[in-house]
Amino acid sequence: MDLTFKIIAVGIYFLVMLAIGLYAYRKTSDGEDYMLGGRDLHPFTAALSAGASDMSGWLLMGLPGALYVSGLVEAWMAVGLTVGAALNWIFVAPRLRRYTQLAKDSITVPSFFENRLHDRSRLLRVAAGLVILVFFTFYVSSGMVAGGLFFQSTFGGSYLLGMFLVAGVTIVYTLFGGFLGASYTDVVQGLIMLVSLIAVPVVAIAVVGGPGEMLRSVQEANPQFGSMVAGAGAIAVLSNLAWGLGYFGQPHIIVRFMALRSSRDAKYGAAVGIGWMVLCVAGAILTAMAGLAYFHQNPSAQITDAENGESVFLDLSQLLFHPLIAGFLLAAVLAAIMSTISSQLIVTSSALVEDLIGIFGKRSSARAELWYGRIGVLAVSVVALLLAIQRNDTILDLVGFAWAGFGSAFGPIVVLSLFWRRLTAPGALVGMVSGALVAFTWGKTDLGTLFGLLDERLYEIVPGFATCLVLAVVVSMLTPPPPAAALEEFEAAAAETDEPREAAPAARG
Repeated sequence: MDLTFKIIAVGIYFLVMLAIGLYAYRKTSDGEDYMLGGRDLHPFTAALSAGASDMSGWLLMGLPGALYVSGLVEAWMAVGLTVGAALNWIFVAPRLRRYTQLAKDSITVPSFFENRLHDRSRLLRVAAGLVILVFFTFYVSSGMVAGGLFFQSTFGGSYLLGMFLVAGVTIVYTLFGGFLGASYTDVVQGLIMLVSLIAVPVVAIAVVGGPGEMLRSVQEANPQFGSMVAGAGAIAVLSNLAWGLGYFGQPHIIVRFMALRSSRDAKYGAAVGIGWMVLCVAGAILTAMAGLAYFHQNPSAQITDAENGESVFLDLSQLLFHPLIAGFLLAAVLAAIMSTISSQLIVTSSALVEDLIGIFGKRSSARAELWYGRIGVLAVSVVALLLAIQRNDTILDLVGFAWAGFGSAFGPIVVLSLFWRRLTAPGALVGMVSGALVAFTWGKTDLGTLFGLLDERLYEIVPGFATCLVLAVVVSMLTPPPPAAALEEFEAAAAETDEPREAAPAARG
């Protein structure tokens, strides 16, 4: 009977997501709608969509699991991410919205780089498209791994069956709904995640005897839980804080800024997005603490994923709530997983169709571009599924690898493009490629510890981001300055008002 209730709840959730995808399908008529929603996204939708697509299974599984196993020393990551998200909304969002419209109405991150820097070689756009294709394939794969783990833990079923089911539903509504389908479902999913991360720790804290008893049990289970430095050196703290650097270069997040109705909407979006994130991260921390206290007080109850702790939210939901309510709470994990997969599939499809294949031929009809986007989603999905069949890494490891790749390759280039007029196409290209290569190789070789000089591995986003930033600046200073047209666009983008929306399509090349 318990299993039946859970299946009903999750089934209702799946049907709602598919219905939203169908609604978005009816509002999507061409390639630009499919990839960017016609630049008419409400800031509330953009904020929750950015948050939900950002957090993925990491928020409800990866972060609580890391905290459950290691204590608040892992909270440095949450601090870095919260600060990074706030800076991204406050500084990057408004100017990126203006600039992408001025730069030939760019609808993808690679096309923005090319148009912003007036790169005629197309090498910059191709390189950016390849970075997206490589790292997002791993990122999407991490979501599919999380989906398989979810079903394995919740229903005691096959990892592969769960993975294919979660991936299948997500692919269907993304395939037909496109950017709007991903964004609208993100709103519902973001609200589900927020409610669940409030409900589960509140009930769990009450069950273990209140905040005081929870803290006492946590102290008994792990005396060093409350320390943010115990067991971690400066390298570990720096590595966790450095996650915040990644925000500036995440295409699936910053594309929401590009889709806003106006740059003025960024203030509203910032308030909603940052508030949502603070509440969710606090809920994840309390979930780990309440879970540690609960399993300490109840030795007969066993956490499903004892090694990584990534099932603590799932287990508490099933142990403390009626099966039907638990089913809806568990849907929050699906929401986190699926919102990220869908957003990343759209961005990856856009890179494949618009920035890699599309640049070599004449522009197709609007209808043809729409279907090219759908074919791109399907192609990337198949590759990600093949990678996810063998689960060789934790969710956090897979996410961390892709996050560092984008943060290192794109982060400095996005910031420099928006705030430094002297950036040149060669500088951006050298910086981007170097940052991506450092991020890709750092953690997989002895470079991660500087060949033994460091006690532990430094997170690859630190050297990757620094390499990209330094080389982009140095090469830009050594090459001829940007053309006059690029400098004029830069000054216009720094202005306080948007270009009229109706003028943008005519500017798009």
